[in-house]
Amino acid sequence: MRRASRRIMFSLMTFLLAGSTLTGCSGNNGNKEAAPSTDSSTEAAAVTYPIETDKTLTYWGALPNALTGVRSEHAEVPFYQEWQKQTGIKVDFTAPPTNQIDESFNVMLASGELPDMLEYNFFGFPGGPEKAIKDGYILELNELIDKYAPNYKKYLQEHPEVEKMVKTDNGSYYAFPFIRGDESLLTFQGPVIRKDWLDELGLPVPETIDEWTATLKAFKEKKGAAAPISFVGKPRVFNELGNGAFVGAFGVTRDFYLEDGKVKFGPAEPGYKDFLSLFRQWYAEGLLDKDVATVDSKVMDANITSGATGATWGNSGGGIGKWTPILKEKDSKASIIAAPYPVLEKGTTPKFGQRDYFMSTGGMVAISATSKNAELAVKLLDYGYSEAGSMLFNFGTEGVSYALENGEPVFTDLLMNNPEKLAPAQAMSLYIRGNTMGPFVSDKRVSEQYLNLPEQQEAVATWQKTDMAKYQIPLVTPTPEESAEFANIMADVNTLVDEMTLKIILGTEPLEAYSGYLDKLNSVKLSRAIEIKQAALERYLQR
Repeated sequence: MRRASRRIMFSLMTFLLAGSTLTGCSGNNGNKEAAPSTDSSTEAAAVTYPIETDKTLTYWGALPNALTGVRSEHAEVPFYQEWQKQTGIKVDFTAPPTNQIDESFNVMLASGELPDMLEYNFFGFPGGPEKAIKDGYILELNELIDKYAPNYKKYLQEHPEVEKMVKTDNGSYYAFPFIRGDESLLTFQGPVIRKDWLDELGLPVPETIDEWTATLKAFKEKKGAAAPISFVGKPRVFNELGNGAFVGAFGVTRDFYLEDGKVKFGPAEPGYKDFLSLFRQWYAEGLLDKDVATVDSKVMDANITSGATGATWGNSGGGIGKWTPILKEKDSKASIIAAPYPVLEKGTTPKFGQRDYFMSTGGMVAISATSKNAELAVKLLDYGYSEAGSMLFNFGTEGVSYALENGEPVFTDLLMNNPEKLAPAQAMSLYIRGNTMGPFVSDKRVSEQYLNLPEQQEAVATWQKTDMAKYQIPLVTPTPEESAEFANIMADVNTLVDEMTLKIILGTEPLEAYSGYLDKLNSVKLSRAIEIKQAALERYLQR
């Protein structure tokens, strides 16, 4: 077995993580005959749970981040205990150290000793999931799904657009994925702003770039904000704007996007220079955080909750939901709300905005090629897509984590007002996977209860009002050859984009330096990266 070089892994992960929210990659090695899709004429055998078996499966996967400091291993988590109880299948779980998933995964592959199941982003595997199959790490699941996964197979047959996403260009199914079960679950991030400050200053929620400039000046001059607007700069500065927040007002993103059937790269398009000009102006006027290159999530939390920052880009759950209660403890009038994705002309629809895919690259579970219990593992994983399994994964156990009220599952106080003072996200992660990701289809009724603040519920509706669906590149899969080449190119491209962006905005280089960077981008073969993506798109459309 081979280990990918760090450079390739880093580059590919960066590319594919960005792809999880905006872009896609490439696919089809052209050397393999297309494998059949799940054959609708082959009826998978119905499985009765709990299964009677004396076998114990092995499973490798990280615990949810929300359980950090709460539980240290799967065996202590009620959800995993209940999953085994309902399916009748014993599972021996192993978790990689926190924040060391990729390192631990590589060590495990190098050891050659793989568990039956691997929860990992195989979409980001160097060379793509087809390479992971070809190299003998994981199984192609087509026949196993046909025979032993009736619930997952049924879902795919009923949702052909999702079915298109969960296989490679060769038609290979490689994992049991996390699927967002409703359009409303695709959008959960965008610009946020202090509503109480706007009200106090008599300002509207900003919609245009000009209104944002005026608002940030007022935050600085009248509210004393040290950093009126800021963004997390780790792992890449302005990475959060990849979906098109602020930069999208100028007709581009900070990543790849689709326009008139052609793949484009935002930083190489003219609109990016206009974005640099705006942020350069904001930085010079003290409106943009002077430490924007080094801000991490902890610093952002401190800046928001202390009043040093009045606007940023965040999540409905982990942003608005996290900051609002802290602010309200100090000031009951404090409020953080979503702002529309900025535009240049008032009344126009934002061109870009965050919009995820129905299939997530996180939470997927593959079966190792060395597993001697593949059939049983498929049956365990298929349970998550059954009616009973869906209730377990989304809501947990009736009478414990939820109660039925008028036929609808409602989370109990054990989750929403935990007696041990755990935050809802922590308590949920003990009993369900509905607030994280895993091998199941998410239910929007989880989000409706999890996002219980009015500000959170309104945020999603605000951020959904974009034309992003027209410009989003589908979630396509790479070929081994193209992936390696693309990763090498993008390592250089991203370095240049970060350098250009920072130096021009911080004023260490003039705005006119932009044209010189375009020449450098061309010299590191950006055009070839675009060509690879375009080819991948064409293959995806032909699936």
